[in-house]
Parts: sequence; C-alpha cells; structure tokens
Amino acid sequence: MSKVAVVFWTGTGNTEAMANAVAEGAKEKGADVTLTNVSDFDISTVSTYDSIAFGCPAMGAEELEDSEFEPAFNACDITGKNVALFGSYGWGDGEWMRNWEDTCKTKGANLVSESVICNDVPDDEATANCKALGAALA
Repeated sequence: MSKVAVVFWTGTGNTEAMANAVAEGAKEKGADVTLTNVSDFDISTVSTYDSIAFGCPAMGAEELEDSEFEPAFNACDITGKNVALFGSYGWGDGEWMRNWEDTCKTKGANLVSESVICNDVPDDEATANCKALGAALA
C-alpha cells in the first residue's frame, strides 16, 4: 500500500474541495492517505511518503500563496519524490501552475500526472481530474 500526502492551502475553499477529491481518488486505489492543510504539515515527514500532492490557488500576479504555502513547499525536499500539483484560480491563464511545475522539475521531483487547475469552484470535470490525479499517485 502506498503512502500519499495531500498538502494544500486554501483561501476560499476551492482548493480544499480539490484536495478532498485528490485524497478520494488515492484512497479508491488503496493508498494510505494523509490530507492536511499546509499549516499542519510536518515537513520533516516528507521522506515517509511515497507520493505527495500539493495544492495551492493562484494568488496575486499568478503566484503561490507566499506567507504559509510557498515557504513550506520550498522547505520540502522533493528530490526523486513522486509529486502532483493542483489548484484553483480566478484570473489569468495558469501561469502560476506552469511556473510551479518548472520549480518542481528544478527541485528534482517526478511529476506523475498532468496538473489540475480550475477556475473558481471545481466543477464535475475538475473533480474527476482531481480524483484521477490522486489515483496516479497511489
């Protein structure tokens, strides 16, 4: 059984809804899943997970939330780790996600799935994509 962490930050609840769908998809594939807000995530446990899904909405000028999420994410050693990304946005074209994917690649992560983004509240398609993302991590 694989051990999967789903770590997220949410401002409006949209990314949290996505995180719940990611966790559900991983659980349906038999994974042992830890679902946690980034403020409650113990960064020292990263190495104990087989895979990690990170979720953060676009903030400001299409960037990661910079007071809680980004510092925690940057402190995680994801070298060689199976990683997947997701998040919601209200404007722009997904630039924050493309930049975040590049950061993961630079840090040596193995992106196991196409990242999932959705505009505002996740619809049925976004929810299904999040479940598939979770299944890919399991």
